[in-house]
Amino acid sequence: MRFALSPVAARLASVFVLTTAMGSAHAAFELIGIGSLSGASDLSGLTGTLESGVAANVLGGMGSGLAWAGGNTFLALPDRGPNATAYTGGAAVDNTTSYIARFNTLSMNVTAMPSAVPAGTLPYTVTPTMQSTTLLWSSTPLNYGSTAGLAGGAPTINADGKYYFTGRSDGFVAGGSGNPNNARLDPESIRVSKDGKSVFLSDEYGPYIYQFDRSTGERIRSFTLPTNLAATNQSAIGANEISGNTVGRVANKGMEGLAISPDGTKLYGIMQSALLQDGGDTSAGKTNRIVEIDIATGNTKEYAVSNQIGSKGYNNSDIVAINDHTLAFLPRDGKGLGDGTSAVVKQMWAIDLNGATDVSGLSGDAALQGQLLAKTQLVDFVALLKAAGFADTQIPAKLEGLSFGDDLVEGGVTYHTMLLANDNDFVPGVAGDNKFYMFRFTDADLLAKGVSGGLQMQTINAVPEPESYALALMGLGLIGLVRRRRA
Repeated sequence: MRFALSPVAARLASVFVLTTAMGSAHAAFELIGIGSLSGASDLSGLTGTLESGVAANVLGGMGSGLAWAGGNTFLALPDRGPNATAYTGGAAVDNTTSYIARFNTLSMNVTAMPSAVPAGTLPYTVTPTMQSTTLLWSSTPLNYGSTAGLAGGAPTINADGKYYFTGRSDGFVAGGSGNPNNARLDPESIRVSKDGKSVFLSDEYGPYIYQFDRSTGERIRSFTLPTNLAATNQSAIGANEISGNTVGRVANKGMEGLAISPDGTKLYGIMQSALLQDGGDTSAGKTNRIVEIDIATGNTKEYAVSNQIGSKGYNNSDIVAINDHTLAFLPRDGKGLGDGTSAVVKQMWAIDLNGATDVSGLSGDAALQGQLLAKTQLVDFVALLKAAGFADTQIPAKLEGLSFGDDLVEGGVTYHTMLLANDNDFVPGVAGDNKFYMFRFTDADLLAKGVSGGLQMQTINAVPEPESYALALMGLGLIGLVRRRRA
């Protein structure tokens, strides 16, 4: 599959490329275009306001996760919703709200025209357009919060047999954080199934990995993850949850990234930081765990990767599969636009699973250090964005969503594309609009970085739209009518 360009656009691209080529040759992982999506509302159709007074259909945070869904279609994932606005009683739940978990379907159109941002220096303009918003729910009852001083945490649109997941942090019952009946969900990464009919989401509260029907939003499967990832004692206040546990994920730093293998048979979830028993989110926690899940059987394995860049550890944001044995993950700092500081580290590193050791039975950073996956830096996003004219204070602090896209043919050369999206925390006035940065690269670029096998894109079967089903049924009816007449 390839991003389609009109004949006129293709000619303009050729002129632009030939002009710029006189000054520079192709460089690995070039920034070629930027898309921006603004607006106040998504397409959920929700009305009313959340506990903080923010609209229930507020648009934002769409770059927490980003998934290619075939052609120019992408799924953009907000996290648990707005919690930057304090409200009466909100401190008891870290100012989270009953924002309903959802994903947005976008078309990502690529035009061979110089991008306006930064002015005229990029060969393509990327135009994301909202197509739909899908709310996520369970057909079985969920555990909602009932914190004193606050209204109950169950969404008012709940109905018998339809219980929506929300971001409010008190949506749980006592026990381990892996309980799939808890209503609280903080989605951080999304991938599309091979048949195109469902999506897989990873989250920070559990951590959880759920499978949802792509068209309806109904949860259809909950994967059983290793118990060493879950927190034993839960709390609606993140700081209390950290201090109240010695094992499991750090609060608000669960399974931040999720990849799916090119053949659609395996998932790979990466933890945002080291588990508490492995040192936690401190200088002692130098390794992050990656969980491999066989989709058919649910069987799991665990691998360990260093979170160190230089002499400092960094949290991870997302993970993608380059091919059947190579993954790439996205460590970053929290600096840049939205934080009021200068961005320093936003990078992509490759790891090879060939010969990897299952560390499921190991605990503690010292034990994991001897079984680390070797890693290779592929991209320094801060350097690329600064070279394109962005000040380090204008690079989003939370570049979190990572996805490959369709190939792009330019001057007879086929390039792979990759998109990087930001989480603006639902505060565009502070962290900017939802941005989508597009890069191009080749298999030769990967090989030059030590990654063999090239990029293997997942084959996603097309899912007919409702109108297509109607036409197909009509066609079948006509065929039957012709057969009957011939008989």
